[in-house]
Amino acid sequence: MNEETLIAKVIAGDAQAARLFVDRYQSIILKTARGFVRDQEDARDITQEVLIDVITHLHKFNQKSSLTTWIYRITVNRALNHLRKSRRWFRLGGSGTGDEGSNPAEWLTDPTDKNPSEMMEQKDRARILHTALNSLPPNQQTAFTLAEYDDLSYKEISEVMQVSISSVESLIFRARKNLQKALWDCYKKRC
Repeated sequence: MNEETLIAKVIAGDAQAARLFVDRYQSIILKTARGFVRDQEDARDITQEVLIDVITHLHKFNQKSSLTTWIYRITVNRALNHLRKSRRWFRLGGSGTGDEGSNPAEWLTDPTDKNPSEMMEQKDRARILHTALNSLPPNQQTAFTLAEYDDLSYKEISEVMQVSISSVESLIFRARKNLQKALWDCYKKRC
Protein backbone atom coordinates (compact mmCIF):
# COMPACT_ATOMS: atom_id res chain seq x y z
CA MET A 1 0.00 0.00 0.00
CA ASN A 2 1.46 3.37 -0.96
CA GLU A 3 1.93 6.19 1.52
CA GLU A 4 -1.00 8.38 0.38
CA THR A 5 -3.45 5.48 0.50
CA LEU A 6 -2.20 4.40 3.90
CA ILE A 7 -2.54 7.94 5.28
CA ALA A 8 -6.08 8.26 3.90
CA LYS A 9 -7.15 4.93 5.40
CA VAL A 10 -5.62 5.73 8.81
CA ILE A 11 -7.38 9.12 8.83
CA ALA A 12 -10.64 7.36 7.92
CA GLY A 13 -10.26 5.13 10.97
CA ASP A 14 -9.30 1.85 9.28
CA ALA A 15 -7.85 -0.30 12.11
CA GLN A 16 -5.94 -2.61 9.75
CA ALA A 17 -4.29 0.41 8.08
CA ALA A 18 -3.38 1.80 11.51
CA ARG A 19 -1.68 -1.51 12.39
CA LEU A 20 0.20 -1.45 9.09
CA PHE A 21 1.18 2.17 9.77
CA VAL A 22 2.55 1.23 13.21
CA ASP A 23 4.43 -1.75 11.75
CA ARG A 24 5.95 0.41 9.03
CA TYR A 25 7.17 3.32 11.21
CA GLN A 26 7.65 1.90 14.70
CA SER A 27 11.23 0.68 14.15
CA ILE A 28 12.54 4.00 12.80
CA ILE A 29 10.93 5.88 15.68
CA LEU A 30 12.39 3.48 18.25
CA LYS A 31 15.86 3.61 16.69
CA THR A 32 15.84 7.41 16.63
CA ALA A 33 14.53 7.72 20.19
CA ARG A 34 17.10 5.20 21.42
CA GLY A 35 19.83 7.26 19.78
CA PHE A 36 18.90 10.18 22.00
CA VAL A 37 17.82 8.70 25.32
CA ARG A 38 20.00 5.57 25.23
CA ASP A 39 17.56 3.72 27.45
CA GLN A 40 15.37 1.05 25.92
CA GLU A 41 12.34 1.58 28.18
CA ASP A 42 12.40 5.36 27.72
CA ALA A 43 12.80 4.87 23.96
CA ARG A 44 9.78 2.54 23.91
CA ASP A 45 7.72 5.08 25.85
CA ILE A 46 8.72 7.84 23.43
CA THR A 47 7.91 5.56 20.47
CA GLN A 48 4.44 4.89 21.83
CA GLU A 49 3.84 8.61 22.44
CA VAL A 50 5.06 9.53 18.95
CA LEU A 51 2.88 6.90 17.28
CA ILE A 52 -0.16 8.14 19.18
CA ASP A 53 0.68 11.76 18.27
CA VAL A 54 1.29 10.96 14.63
CA ILE A 55 -1.86 8.89 14.16
CA THR A 56 -3.97 11.42 16.09
CA HIS A 57 -2.62 14.37 14.10
CA LEU A 58 -2.13 12.67 10.75
CA HIS A 59 -4.92 14.79 9.29
CA LYS A 60 -2.69 17.85 9.92
CA PHE A 61 0.20 16.44 7.86
CA ASN A 62 0.56 18.91 4.99
CA GLN A 63 2.83 16.83 2.72
CA LYS A 64 5.33 19.68 2.21
CA SER A 65 7.95 17.21 3.38
CA SER A 66 7.93 13.43 3.39
CA LEU A 67 5.96 11.58 6.05
CA THR A 68 9.19 10.05 7.35
CA THR A 69 10.74 13.50 7.79
CA TRP A 70 7.66 14.68 9.69
CA ILE A 71 7.83 11.59 11.93
CA TYR A 72 11.57 12.11 12.55
CA ARG A 73 10.92 15.73 13.53
CA ILE A 74 8.23 14.70 16.03
CA THR A 75 10.47 11.93 17.41
CA VAL A 76 13.46 14.25 17.84
CA ASN A 77 11.32 16.84 19.61
CA ARG A 78 9.82 14.20 21.93
CA ALA A 79 13.24 12.76 22.73
CA LEU A 80 14.76 16.18 23.43
CA ASN A 81 11.79 17.11 25.62
CA HIS A 82 12.23 13.84 27.51
CA LEU A 83 15.91 14.60 28.07
CA ARG A 84 15.14 18.12 29.27
CA LYS A 85 12.47 16.87 31.67
CA SER A 86 14.64 14.14 33.09
CA ARG A 87 17.71 16.42 33.19
CA ARG A 88 19.91 13.85 31.52
CA TRP A 89 21.89 16.29 29.40
CA PHE A 90 24.80 16.20 31.79
CA ARG A 91 24.22 12.79 33.33
CA LEU A 92 27.30 10.66 33.83
CA GLY A 93 27.29 6.89 33.80
CA GLY A 94 25.37 3.98 32.35
CA SER A 95 23.29 3.64 29.26
CA GLY A 96 20.10 2.08 30.55
CA THR A 97 19.19 -1.43 29.56
CA GLY A 98 21.70 -1.59 26.71
CA ASP A 99 19.62 -3.54 24.21
CA GLU A 100 21.45 -4.43 21.01
CA GLY A 101 21.98 -1.49 18.73
CA SER A 102 21.33 1.08 21.45
CA ASN A 103 24.78 0.91 23.00
CA PRO A 104 27.46 2.90 21.15
CA ALA A 105 30.13 0.67 22.68
CA GLU A 106 28.91 -2.06 20.33
CA TRP A 107 30.51 0.00 17.58
CA LEU A 108 33.89 -0.58 19.24
CA THR A 109 34.00 -4.34 19.73
CA ASP A 110 32.55 -7.54 18.35
CA PRO A 111 29.78 -8.66 20.75
CA THR A 112 30.35 -12.34 19.88
CA ASP A 113 33.93 -12.33 21.15
CA LYS A 114 33.88 -11.17 24.79
CA ASN A 115 35.55 -12.30 27.96
CA PRO A 116 34.86 -10.60 31.33
CA SER A 117 37.83 -8.27 30.99
CA GLU A 118 36.76 -7.15 27.51
CA MET A 119 33.20 -6.64 28.72
CA MET A 120 34.44 -4.36 31.51
CA GLU A 121 36.53 -2.37 29.03
CA GLN A 122 33.57 -2.12 26.69
CA LYS A 123 31.32 -0.80 29.48
CA ASP A 124 33.98 1.73 30.44
CA ARG A 125 34.30 2.92 26.81
CA ALA A 126 30.50 3.14 26.57
CA ARG A 127 30.36 5.27 29.74
CA ILE A 128 33.02 7.60 28.38
CA LEU A 129 31.31 7.83 24.99
CA HIS A 130 27.91 8.52 26.59
CA THR A 131 29.42 11.25 28.72
CA ALA A 132 30.98 12.86 25.65
CA LEU A 133 27.75 12.59 23.61
CA ASN A 134 25.68 14.04 26.45
CA SER A 135 28.07 16.99 26.72
CA LEU A 136 27.34 18.15 23.15
CA PRO A 137 25.06 21.14 22.63
CA PRO A 138 21.53 19.98 21.71
CA ASN A 139 21.70 20.89 17.99
CA GLN A 140 25.05 19.14 17.57
CA GLN A 141 23.79 16.09 19.42
CA THR A 142 20.66 15.99 17.25
CA ALA A 143 22.55 16.29 13.96
CA PHE A 144 25.21 13.79 15.04
CA THR A 145 22.66 11.26 16.32
CA LEU A 146 20.56 11.44 13.15
CA ALA A 147 23.67 11.01 11.01
CA GLU A 148 25.38 8.26 12.99
CA TYR A 149 22.50 6.32 14.59
CA ASP A 150 19.89 6.70 11.86
CA ASP A 151 22.15 7.02 8.81
CA LEU A 152 20.17 9.98 7.48
CA SER A 153 21.64 12.07 4.68
CA TYR A 154 22.52 15.70 5.31
CA LYS A 155 19.50 16.69 3.21
CA GLU A 156 17.18 14.55 5.35
CA ILE A 157 18.71 15.92 8.55
CA SER A 158 18.24 19.48 7.28
CA GLU A 159 14.55 18.74 6.68
CA VAL A 160 14.09 17.17 10.11
CA MET A 161 15.92 19.97 11.93
CA GLN A 162 14.55 22.68 9.60
CA VAL A 163 17.99 24.14 8.93
CA SER A 164 20.13 24.44 5.80
CA ILE A 165 22.35 21.62 4.58
CA SER A 166 25.42 23.78 5.26
CA SER A 167 24.23 24.20 8.86
CA VAL A 168 23.94 20.42 9.18
CA GLU A 169 27.46 20.01 7.79
CA SER A 170 28.74 22.55 10.29
CA LEU A 171 26.87 20.99 13.22
CA ILE A 172 28.18 17.51 12.47
CA PHE A 173 31.71 18.81 11.92
CA ARG A 174 31.63 20.65 15.27
CA ALA A 175 30.05 17.64 17.00
CA ARG A 176 32.84 15.38 15.76
CA LYS A 177 35.50 17.88 16.82
CA ASN A 178 33.90 18.30 20.24
CA LEU A 179 33.61 14.53 20.69
CA GLN A 180 37.21 14.07 19.61
CA LYS A 181 38.37 16.71 22.11
CA ALA A 182 36.20 15.33 24.93
CA LEU A 183 37.40 11.78 24.33
CA TRP A 184 41.04 12.88 24.06
CA ASP A 185 40.80 14.90 27.28
CA CYS A 186 39.14 11.99 29.05
CA TYR A 187 41.78 9.48 27.99
CA LYS A 188 44.57 11.89 28.95
CA LYS A 189 43.02 12.14 32.42
CA ARG A 190 42.35 8.37 32.47
CA CYS A 191 38.57 8.83 33.03
